[in-house]
Amino acid sequence: MDATAAPAQIDLSQGLETALEILATGGPAMWVIGALSVITAALILWKTWDLSRLGAWNGGGHVQCAVAQWSDGQETAAQEILANRRTCRAILAHAAMQARLDPGLSDDAARAETTRVAARVLAHAQRGQRPLELISTIAPLLGLLGTVLGMISAFQALQQAGAQADPATLAGGIWEALLTTAAGMAVAIPASMALSWFESVEDRLRLEMEDAATRIFLRPLSRPETRQNKALKAAE
Repeated sequence: MDATAAPAQIDLSQGLETALEILATGGPAMWVIGALSVITAALILWKTWDLSRLGAWNGGGHVQCAVAQWSDGQETAAQEILANRRTCRAILAHAAMQARLDPGLSDDAARAETTRVAARVLAHAQRGQRPLELISTIAPLLGLLGTVLGMISAFQALQQAGAQADPATLAGGIWEALLTTAAGMAVAIPASMALSWFESVEDRLRLEMEDAATRIFLRPLSRPETRQNKALKAAE
């Protein structure tokens, strides 16, 4: 066995024992906060991967290129650029182009269809935010609850001791009770920071998607008559 591996294993074992001791000291509230810390870390990692998969940080260069070709009148080439891409911007831009080229949709209907797709894409990008928001709200409350329960136990012990009460014992009980408040804040702060970061990323995505859709609809398009107009003319 490698001599350098033994100290690392000892440190890991001691760290695990210390963590379990702190969880046991804090009581049930500390166990719940510990579980929330694991869930928070998993949510942050998963959310980061999910936004990366949706193209949150790729700059949207392919969408800009497609919109530029669309503005030059090259509708087919623009759609080919976006056809096999699954990023948020690409999905919306491709849907907007298809809606505009659909002879069965008026301009208002094409805009409504694009809005529907945008709402669906953004809802997909916002997955996982509600649990983070909930954790950032309830983790400090759980910590405060654990502290209050610990203080009640400490003062009950002080009352039972009567004149024989030891200030050191009371201080130890208060110290143990305050652990849950610190743990709750330690979980809530990164959860709140991650939530704000994800929301800022999604706000930027929303603005870029709106910009691409607006540019697609601003270009005049000589479209075939819609089915509705054809039916009206046939009736006349």
